[in-house]
Amino acid sequence: MNAPGIVPEIAPETRMGAVELTVADLDRTLDYWQRQIGLRVLEHGDGRAALGTDTPVLRFVEEPGAQPDTGHTGLYHVALLVPDRPSLARWLAHAARDQVPLTGLSDHYVSEAIYLSDPDEHGIEVYWDRPREVWEGQVAERMTTLPLDVGDLLGVLDDPRSEPFDGLAGRTVMGHVHLRVAEIPATTAFYCDALGFALMAAFGAQASFMSAGGYHHHLGANTWESRGNRRPPPGHATLEQVTIVLPEAVDVERLAHEAAAVGAEPERREDGVLVRDASGNPVLLTTRP
Repeated sequence: MNAPGIVPEIAPETRMGAVELTVADLDRTLDYWQRQIGLRVLEHGDGRAALGTDTPVLRFVEEPGAQPDTGHTGLYHVALLVPDRPSLARWLAHAARDQVPLTGLSDHYVSEAIYLSDPDEHGIEVYWDRPREVWEGQVAERMTTLPLDVGDLLGVLDDPRSEPFDGLAGRTVMGHVHLRVAEIPATTAFYCDALGFALMAAFGAQASFMSAGGYHHHLGANTWESRGNRRPPPGHATLEQVTIVLPEAVDVERLAHEAAAVGAEPERREDGVLVRDASGNPVLLTTRP
């Protein structure tokens, strides 16, 4: 039996599932995420759609006229993890050829990452992980943000100018989700102290990075735009749901119990249990991929 007040670590097999977002114009969204990002539409109907390469990584719900949101808690970015470095290089070559607007290119030591935003200003990261033996056990000391060596990345391709691109590589998954939150201590208390994620790195009261199973991070959180703020009011394109996929139903029940103990008021649904973190961000606990 666990000691009183000690929450066991979350199951190491835990991973992130599909993220659900509201958007102002679903047709515009589908065009962007297919042409510019390279995902496929897997489900579509009644103002909703799911996109991915093999299984859904994103779900969109149309809210006509919704405005982009800034300054409130919610999504900072979704992070699409491609299976290897050539896959990231092919995506970057496509972005250069097709003039896809980017917002950043970074080397984080644990990964190489490319950043951009969709038409509703939902943040996006496309990245690959360096081999785990390079960074495992050193995340807090090593994870950083340096300029990406674009030439070296594109150098893995024979000819970036003519490299074929017919979409993001198969086996692309939701690697992590980065949230905008009201404050870091309460966020860390919820995800680490209540749900059992490990704190992998922290940057004072500004940002924290948390994971299951020793990964560099499944969840990021920052207050850069949202310190002390709340969820956006109606009429904004925003985060509807983050999904945490657990290996067993008993894991869902345990985490729902721990969330209830800190006042998260679990809501039972057909596909799992919905809880809200300290900033009001909705999180689905489920076993479904």
